[in-house]
Amino acid sequence: MRSIHIAVAVSLATGLAVVSAATAATSSSARATSVGTARTGLGRVAVDARGRTLYLFEKDRRGHSACSGLCVTYWPPLLAHGKPVATAGIKQSRLGTIRRSDGRRQVTLAGHPLYRYAGDSKPGQTTGEGLQDFGAEWDALSPAGKKIEADG
Repeated sequence: MRSIHIAVAVSLATGLAVVSAATAATSSSARATSVGTARTGLGRVAVDARGRTLYLFEKDRRGHSACSGLCVTYWPPLLAHGKPVATAGIKQSRLGTIRRSDGRRQVTLAGHPLYRYAGDSKPGQTTGEGLQDFGAEWDALSPAGKKIEADG
């Protein structure tokens, strides 16, 4: 009888470990940061999973973010949760990550660290385009990772 209890306990423990591993894998992929595209007044731009426009900061150099402190309050970085995933209109090969000074990973598109703008409250808004905040210009990005210059 005792060996049956041990066998049942081992089976339950093994089953729980498999379920835990599957749940962790699902959570991890569900949390993966995605980058896609959306049509806006600027044309097709790169967006996060919620459809919010993604921007580059012209002060960033060689894969290093120049936006920290108060800057991240207005221009939150797109942080990586696992490997970034390309969706509609973005090539996976153009996505990457950099390590920020605080140790967190930030998603990049064609080498540009990605940010959202706090003033964009709805998907498709591009109110951060062309702003001169924190010492340089902010530009929305095309699906190829090139800056978009607004007319005027």
